[in-house]
Amino acid sequence: MSTLQTSNPEKNLAAEIRIDIGDVEKGFQEADEIFEAEYEVPKVQQAHIEPHIAVTYWDEDDRLVIRTSTQVPFHVRRMLAPVLGLPVKRIRVIKPRIGGGFGGKQEVLMEDVAAHLTIATKRPVIYEYTREEEFIAARSRHPMRVRMKTGVKKDGTITANSMYALSDTGAYGCHALTVTGNTGHKAMALYVGDGEYRKAPNIRFYADVVYTNTPPAGAFRGYGVPQGYWPLDRHMEKIARAMGFDPIDFRLKNAIHPGEYHPFSTAWNEGREPRPEIIHTVGLEQCVAQGRAAINWDDKFGNEEWRNSWSKVESQKSGATLDIRPSTKRKGIGVAMVMQGTAIPYLDMGGASIKMNDDGSFNLLVGATDLGTGSDTVLAQMAAEVLGVPVEDMICYSSDTDFTPFDKGAYASSTTYISGTAAVNAAKIVAERVRVRAAMMLKLDKHDDIKLENRQAIAPDGRSVSMTEIALDSLHKNNQEQIMGVASYVSPVSPPPFAAQFAEVTVDTETGQVTVDRLVMAVDSGVIVNPLTASGQIEGGMTQALGYAVTEEMRYDDKGNAIERDFDRYHLFRADEMPELETIFVETFEPSHPFGVKAVAEIPMDGVAPAVGNAILDAIGANVDENPTTPERVWRAIRK
Repeated sequence: MSTLQTSNPEKNLAAEIRIDIGDVEKGFQEADEIFEAEYEVPKVQQAHIEPHIAVTYWDEDDRLVIRTSTQVPFHVRRMLAPVLGLPVKRIRVIKPRIGGGFGGKQEVLMEDVAAHLTIATKRPVIYEYTREEEFIAARSRHPMRVRMKTGVKKDGTITANSMYALSDTGAYGCHALTVTGNTGHKAMALYVGDGEYRKAPNIRFYADVVYTNTPPAGAFRGYGVPQGYWPLDRHMEKIARAMGFDPIDFRLKNAIHPGEYHPFSTAWNEGREPRPEIIHTVGLEQCVAQGRAAINWDDKFGNEEWRNSWSKVESQKSGATLDIRPSTKRKGIGVAMVMQGTAIPYLDMGGASIKMNDDGSFNLLVGATDLGTGSDTVLAQMAAEVLGVPVEDMICYSSDTDFTPFDKGAYASSTTYISGTAAVNAAKIVAERVRVRAAMMLKLDKHDDIKLENRQAIAPDGRSVSMTEIALDSLHKNNQEQIMGVASYVSPVSPPPFAAQFAEVTVDTETGQVTVDRLVMAVDSGVIVNPLTASGQIEGGMTQALGYAVTEEMRYDDKGNAIERDFDRYHLFRADEMPELETIFVETFEPSHPFGVKAVAEIPMDGVAPAVGNAILDAIGANVDENPTTPERVWRAIRK
């Protein structure tokens, strides 16, 4: 049962969510122990290197051109048309290669200002945000206060799990309902219980999303899910320790299995009516096995000698006397397990078109938006694989509303999955025509058995024609045609990736200073198309999530003025401050995608903060329930 109320301004509510799965109260009655606690997560900024910037001008055909640093060029065109009083056909939006977005460029934010000025002056206009404007006039992550209540049997079975989130959407309610809905949908779905409770889990997610007089929150990589895993996984750690369970075994005992229904699939969907959905691929156990081996978990967890390996230090010299005292530093190790989602089912759509050139190369046109994520390369790789040519034979164009097919934009970890399937489907259409032409040229009765590889169409008898010969034949000789394919794709499912996040920390018990020494993430993102770009996504995500864990926080004074307005006060991790990072891919084959892929972009945001928080608990025996885990908060937790 679910109840969603989009807004109630009289009560200062931007949205209200009430989701009950199973019989939660009955589950609490059947529990042997009940654990309750409250947690808090901060407002943080996307901090993309390139700020919001747009260039607008009239072209030679008296059409308005908008070059903008955006994740959603087609939405920009659609939404600006009525604002500017121009028909869609008189607006062209171009997204050049841009310097990051992370959800912060998922809205139409300032493009209308430059466009209005160009219309008024008939002159080109450039409008660029300052870094201060990014902090006070752009978007951020929703801060939340979250209450957890969990019922557990003596054998470690979760009988009921409840989360209440009070979410701060800022001034305008941007993404208020969907971000906060994801907090429960993606986080609370991971632990369903065991035995009879696995078959019929008892899960509750309630949320109130409120307006405040602060800059609006919006979309930020992870889209509400990092806010859910800080309280959920910190809570799991507390339960395991209080009841004497191994923290990894306790989590895995209650985690969702392949072949089970996503518990929220009948209660919540970001864009359309929810429909039952079975999760087919869950590589979580293998992620745990490989991650714990990589970080040497079994030798470190519970090992006092390792924890106190900063055993003694020279504290002071007094004349000839050497005074030795125990070190104030303690080591700790922590784990978190997470799941995310892949695209928004029945809503996200991507298109692609491919045409063959005279030399056997191909033009690939996609609406998908490359934010520095490497999606142009990955989509070209998949199309090239189908056509049997190297990726350098694919000339990729993306994100120009005049020339490329429609795509809803770069968000929800959907580009490789949604736009990639569109590119593969377009390539299959082209491949079919290539085989037909090759059969004609080789005088074969059938074309189905022709293989495309190494720029050749190869017949079963070993004869072949090259892609160049096929192109010339089709364009200039017999029965001329332009070999071309156009396709689009909408997914009926959202297969979740899974991951096990491990963290090692050193905590100074005298000052509360936390140093993250090592992060290891083992990820089930299906088949990895491009290991280099995928590992870049994981390492970049862990880096961004590390700030969420220990340093980043947007604060306001008593008058509502922002304290952090630049990167001097708002501390991002520098290269020389980074811990050792390790990425491990555990490949499963997701049957809903032609190449077996799942999302990789957002899941690295989810587990770092709770893994670090759990490692701090392991090091000092004290809980910090509010992140970031600043020295003051850690120091106060120790003193308690």
